[in-house]
Amino acid sequence: MKVVWRDLTTVLTEEEVLDKGFSRAKKAADRVDDPVKVFRVRKQLTRMVQTASDVMSQYLEDTGKSWPSLDQMPLFDRAMVDACVGCDDYRHHLSMLGWGAKQMRKIAKQNAAKIIRTARFEIMHDARKEAYGRISSIMRRVGSSLDWLHESRMILRQLPVIDQVNPTIVVCGAPNVGKSAFISSLSSGNMEVNHYPFTTKQLHVGHFVHRRVPHQMVDTPGLLDRPMDSRNAIEMQAIAAIENVGDLCIFLMDLSEDCGTTLDEQHNLLEEIKRLLPDIDMMVVVSKGDLMNPLPNNWDEVSDAEANWDGEGEPLLPVLLDEEGCVTISAINNVGIIALRLEMVRRCKENMQNDPMSLPEGWHRD
Repeated sequence: MKVVWRDLTTVLTEEEVLDKGFSRAKKAADRVDDPVKVFRVRKQLTRMVQTASDVMSQYLEDTGKSWPSLDQMPLFDRAMVDACVGCDDYRHHLSMLGWGAKQMRKIAKQNAAKIIRTARFEIMHDARKEAYGRISSIMRRVGSSLDWLHESRMILRQLPVIDQVNPTIVVCGAPNVGKSAFISSLSSGNMEVNHYPFTTKQLHVGHFVHRRVPHQMVDTPGLLDRPMDSRNAIEMQAIAAIENVGDLCIFLMDLSEDCGTTLDEQHNLLEEIKRLLPDIDMMVVVSKGDLMNPLPNNWDEVSDAEANWDGEGEPLLPVLLDEEGCVTISAINNVGIIALRLEMVRRCKENMQNDPMSLPEGWHRD
């Protein structure tokens, strides 16, 4: 089941829900018409209590149901929720809405019965006031959950939409090694590219199509060389992306150290990610090949082969190699990009499940 966080509707505040419920209740009472005063007042107050409860409890229930269930989410989306807002808090505050709706309906039933059983106006009005007071008290307890959901909605709306049916390539590495420029040169993702660390504040997704098959490229925030328990929420999003959606992981390295991270720190980060994700196919790619002095030996050969490729078929274009034999690219000069893209497509195809009886996770859910 693909989770589209942008579809989440605005969450009202405690005061807005109370105003909505009580104003609807007053309008409902105004529509009551009975020539006998005792019957008219009884119907008016009963309808006020029931309408206020119905409007507010229905809003809480609808809001709770509109948020995706953690149990039905793909692992990637669940990991992202945990990294951004916390799964335990997510469950707690959604459950508070259900609890509040149930309590409001119970209060309305009890106080409506008090109104119906008496013919004394003061008892009727007291029952209505009691119901309003108890409903308001419930809303005060639920109000903090509504506020939490409002703030979380603003955070979750910025998360990317990942279609797990399509091949996904995760690009990671230390800050400022050229991940965004690399993805921008390959896909439709219009990334912000600046020359300072942590340009990417969240995950972004770019797309390219090869032989009518959409491929997704996930741009992760720069991962620092430090223990897992010291990572912040943005870095945990990157780990979640690598672990749960990647058919292929591209680890970019900057041998020039122009990124501000030393080679030793980049190698340590690479080894840590390999230990953390032993089952993910990983390619190490050296970025910023244009800064190498001298340029890679087959620079002209790769450049000519890519320039002459007509975009049809799957030719074996030579990849750009540095002096150590590592795959390298130049996103600035657009050399080695096409050859690397064809290699990524080939490896994604090998890594994807080809079992015709297998179905995507959550396929049967609405």
